Amino acid sequence: QVQLVESGGGLAHTGGSLRLSCAGSLRTFSSAAMGWFRQAPGKERDFVAAISRAGGNTYYADSVKGRFTISKDNAKNTVYLQMNSLKPEDTAVYYCVADYSPVVPTLATDYDYWGQGTQVTVSS
Repeated sequence: QVQLVESGGGLAHTGGSLRLSCAGSLRTFSSAAMGWFRQAPGKERDFVAAISRAGGNTYYADSVKGRFTISKDNAKNTVYLQMNSLKPEDTAVYYCVADYSPVVPTLATDYDYWGQGTQVTVSS
Protein backbone atom coordinates (compact mmCIF):
# COMPACT_ATOMS: atom_id res chain seq x y z
CA GLN A 1 0.00 0.00 0.00
CA VAL A 2 1.34 3.39 -0.98
CA GLN A 3 1.76 5.90 1.80
CA LEU A 4 2.75 9.52 1.53
CA VAL A 5 3.54 11.29 4.78
CA GLU A 6 3.98 15.05 4.84
CA SER A 7 5.86 17.02 7.47
CA GLY A 8 7.24 20.50 7.96
CA GLY A 9 4.06 22.51 8.07
CA GLY A 10 3.42 25.10 10.73
CA LEU A 11 3.18 28.81 11.35
CA ALA A 12 5.27 31.42 9.55
CA HIS A 13 5.19 35.19 9.28
CA THR A 14 4.75 37.05 6.03
CA GLY A 15 8.04 36.96 4.17
CA GLY A 16 9.22 33.90 6.05
CA SER A 17 10.08 30.41 4.86
CA LEU A 18 9.03 26.83 5.46
CA ARG A 19 10.16 23.56 3.93
CA LEU A 20 7.70 20.74 3.49
CA SER A 21 8.85 17.15 3.15
CA CYS A 22 6.97 14.13 1.88
CA ALA A 23 8.26 10.64 2.50
CA GLY A 24 6.84 7.99 0.20
CA SER A 25 6.55 4.25 0.57
CA LEU A 26 6.15 3.73 -3.15
CA ARG A 27 7.81 0.56 -4.32
CA THR A 28 9.53 2.42 -7.13
CA PHE A 29 9.74 6.00 -5.94
CA SER A 30 12.01 6.98 -8.81
CA SER A 31 9.30 5.99 -11.30
CA ALA A 32 6.71 8.37 -9.88
CA ALA A 33 5.99 11.94 -10.80
CA MET A 34 5.22 13.86 -7.63
CA GLY A 35 3.71 17.14 -6.66
CA TRP A 36 1.98 19.37 -4.17
CA PHE A 37 -1.55 20.69 -4.03
CA ARG A 38 -3.12 22.98 -1.46
CA GLN A 39 -6.59 23.71 -0.19
CA ALA A 40 -7.60 26.82 1.69
CA PRO A 41 -10.80 26.90 3.77
CA GLY A 42 -13.85 27.14 1.56
CA LYS A 43 -11.83 26.83 -1.63
CA GLU A 44 -11.03 24.10 -4.11
CA ARG A 45 -7.85 22.09 -4.09
CA ASP A 46 -5.29 23.90 -6.24
CA PHE A 47 -2.13 22.77 -8.00
CA VAL A 48 1.07 24.17 -6.48
CA ALA A 49 4.05 22.36 -8.02
CA ALA A 50 5.08 19.10 -9.65
CA ILE A 51 8.28 17.32 -10.57
CA SER A 52 9.11 14.60 -13.06
CA ARG A 53 10.31 11.12 -12.17
CA ALA A 54 14.01 11.86 -12.24
CA GLY A 55 13.57 15.42 -11.05
CA GLY A 56 14.73 17.06 -14.24
CA ASN A 57 11.49 18.90 -15.00
CA THR A 58 9.49 21.06 -12.64
CA TYR A 59 6.17 22.87 -12.96
CA TYR A 60 4.67 25.62 -10.83
CA ALA A 61 1.44 27.50 -10.41
CA ASP A 62 1.81 31.14 -11.38
CA SER A 63 0.96 32.19 -7.83
CA VAL A 64 4.08 30.49 -6.41
CA LYS A 65 6.54 30.77 -9.30
CA GLY A 66 9.79 32.34 -8.14
CA ARG A 67 8.97 31.75 -4.46
CA PHE A 68 8.54 27.97 -4.15
CA THR A 69 10.93 25.25 -5.24
CA ILE A 70 10.09 21.57 -5.59
CA SER A 71 12.82 18.94 -5.47
CA LYS A 72 13.02 15.16 -5.31
CA ASP A 73 15.56 12.86 -3.69
CA ASN A 74 14.98 9.38 -5.07
CA ALA A 75 17.65 7.90 -2.79
CA LYS A 76 15.67 9.06 0.25
CA ASN A 77 12.20 8.49 -1.24
CA THR A 78 11.40 12.08 -0.38
CA VAL A 79 10.05 15.12 -2.19
CA TYR A 80 10.43 18.63 -0.83
CA LEU A 81 8.72 21.97 -1.24
CA GLN A 82 10.82 24.93 -0.21
CA MET A 83 8.53 27.90 0.35
CA ASN A 84 10.07 31.37 0.56
CA SER A 85 8.59 34.86 0.71
CA LEU A 86 5.43 33.44 2.20
CA LYS A 87 2.20 35.41 1.99
CA PRO A 88 -1.02 35.11 4.01
CA GLU A 89 -2.73 33.78 0.86
CA ASP A 90 -0.40 30.76 1.00
CA THR A 91 -2.28 29.61 4.11
CA ALA A 92 -3.77 26.20 3.33
CA VAL A 93 -3.50 22.49 3.91
CA TYR A 94 -0.74 21.20 1.63
CA TYR A 95 -1.02 17.73 0.12
CA CYS A 96 1.73 15.60 -1.35
CA VAL A 97 0.74 13.58 -4.42
CA ALA A 98 2.28 10.89 -6.58
CA ASP A 99 1.47 9.17 -9.85
CA TYR A 100 3.20 6.72 -12.18
CA SER A 101 2.11 8.58 -15.30
CA PRO A 102 4.98 9.18 -17.75
CA VAL A 103 3.68 12.72 -18.21
CA VAL A 104 3.74 14.97 -15.14
CA PRO A 105 0.13 15.71 -14.21
CA THR A 106 -1.05 19.10 -12.99
CA LEU A 107 -4.68 18.17 -12.39
CA ALA A 108 -5.75 16.77 -9.05
CA THR A 109 -7.85 14.10 -10.73
CA ASP A 110 -4.77 12.71 -12.47
CA TYR A 111 -2.96 11.80 -9.25
CA ASP A 112 -3.61 8.37 -7.79
CA TYR A 113 -1.87 8.78 -4.44
CA TRP A 114 -2.40 11.47 -1.82
CA GLY A 115 -0.97 12.21 1.59
CA GLN A 116 -3.06 13.30 4.56
CA GLY A 117 -1.97 16.90 4.33
CA THR A 118 -0.06 19.34 6.50
CA GLN A 119 -1.28 22.74 7.63
CA VAL A 120 0.63 25.87 6.65
CA THR A 121 -0.45 29.14 8.24
CA VAL A 122 1.09 32.46 7.29
CA SER A 123 0.34 35.38 9.57
CA SER A 124 0.29 38.96 8.34
